[in-house]
Formats: sequence, structure tokens, C-alpha cells
Amino acid sequence: MRKQRLQRSELAVPASNPTMIDKAAESAADFVFLDLEDAVAPPEKVQARKNAIQALNDIDWAAKGKTVSVRINGLDTHYMYRDVVDIMEQAGDRVHTLLVPKVGVTADLYMVEAMVNQAEMACGLETRVGLEALIETALGMANVEAIAQFGGRLEALHFGVADYAASMRARTVNIGGLNPDYPGDQWHASITRMVIACRAYGLRAIDGPFGDFSDPDGYMAGARRAAALGCEGKWAIHPSQIEMANDVFSPPEAEVSKAHRIIEELRNAEAAGKGAASLDGKMIDAASEKMARNVIDTANAIAAKAVAAE
Repeated sequence: MRKQRLQRSELAVPASNPTMIDKAAESAADFVFLDLEDAVAPPEKVQARKNAIQALNDIDWAAKGKTVSVRINGLDTHYMYRDVVDIMEQAGDRVHTLLVPKVGVTADLYMVEAMVNQAEMACGLETRVGLEALIETALGMANVEAIAQFGGRLEALHFGVADYAASMRARTVNIGGLNPDYPGDQWHASITRMVIACRAYGLRAIDGPFGDFSDPDGYMAGARRAAALGCEGKWAIHPSQIEMANDVFSPPEAEVSKAHRIIEELRNAEAAGKGAASLDGKMIDAASEKMARNVIDTANAIAAKAVAAE
């Protein structure tokens, strides 16, 4: 069974910068990913990998209420194999997930999964490292349903809007932002397709970056659009974006209260032999219960995180 994780906010941290890693550990982010890929220049790759391994071992991420991930380098580079081997052999019982970039076909995941399997067996690790896939190319989106069906360690798909825009030759004015020449949200169809694939096969759907961290309103608008489409979290490329993501992807107290009322009213209707009921002048039924339980599950996960952090 796939592990359930709270993933409202995911802070991206270049592993080449130990100071930023330390600050990330003290942040309010649900997830932190130590980046070995795009945020790290080639001459710094080896040292960044060492920094990530040290941070995994030195910091008690779980005690700080965080899931910690590492974005490895792409399978088309000569850095990737050493990323997986060194992280798994030296910190395989400390890292929670590996984020695989530019996943285009299921074989990409198979390669990483096979390496992780072997490393865990060889090292006698009892923990189970999850995998997450970045959908950030036209090929990846064309195969997103097959990728979502991969199973194994796969837990989540992320929409990597920057590389995706480049792959699609889309005209953009800001990473994750909207082109004013397009009448609406130019990422709507792609995110929706990824979310459908995630929900069909039990994965988390996570929205990617918003590049202009001087535009909080733009970030909030993008996060709200992603949440409306079914994403359960969004990247933060700057600490200022963490609280915004946590806010957007946390159900309001009134919504949680209503969810409990929906469950209660449906139980009363069930006891009376009815399949539907009414609440605040609106019909509620089995579908309403499913939506309500999603809200309650998220609220419970948030509460559990707060207790664990105390």
C-alpha cells in the first residue's frame, strides 16, 4: 500500500547550499526536496550530493514534521547512477522519497526502482524509499496514464511547468504564470490530465513552481487553480511561498465542520432507510460523503503533523 503523506507545500532547496538546507529544516514546509538537478551547476554536482547525504544523516527531518526528498539528476546524465547509489548506501534509511526528473516512459521509473530495490537489499534496510515522478516533457504527458500505472514505489506525480513549457515550445512570461495572450489558464488541460491519472491509480498530484516570488498574488492564484483541479500541494521555490501553499491546500475550519455534518446527516438518513439527505437546503448523497471524507482526512493529517511537531 502506498504511504500517505501530507504534501501541501514542497520547498525546493539546492543541495549545493548547506545554509539553505538548515533553514529549510526549520521551515513550515510539509515536504523539502534537496535538489541535485536543475538548481546545481555541473561543477557543484558532486559536492551537492555529499551535502545532501550529510543533511539527511545530521537532521532529524521526521522529528521536525517533514518529509525529505532528493531530486536526483536525469537518467540522460552521468550523475544519476551515483546519486541513487550514494544516497541509498549512505542515507537510505533517512531519505523518504526520490524525485525522478523528466520521466517520459515507465522504463525510466523501472530503472530507478531496480537500483533502489537492490540497494535496500544489499544494505539490509528495513525502510522503504518512495519514488515520485516529474511530468515535465511532452513525452511524459503523452504517457502520463501509463506512468501513473507503474505501481511499485511510485507515490506522486508533479507537474514541472518550466521544462514542460520548453518541451511544448509554449510562450510564457513567468515560470508557472499565465500568458496574457491566452484566454484563460494555458496549463489547465495538462494539469487536469495529470490529476486524472493520479486519482485513477492512487497517487498524489502536486503542482510545480511559480517563478516570480515577488508576486504573491500570482502564486496564490496559481495555487488556487491547482487546488480547484484536484492537486493537493504545490512547490515553493522561496520560503515566502510556503505559508501560502499551506493556506490554500488546507481545508478551512468551516469546511471541516461541514464535512462532519455531512457524515452525520447521511448516517441519520441511512438509519431511516434513505440513501440521500439534505443539509443547508442542498441535497447530499454518497458522493458528498466521499468529498467530505477527503476533507476530514486532510484535516486529520494536518492535526497529526502539528502534534508530532510539539
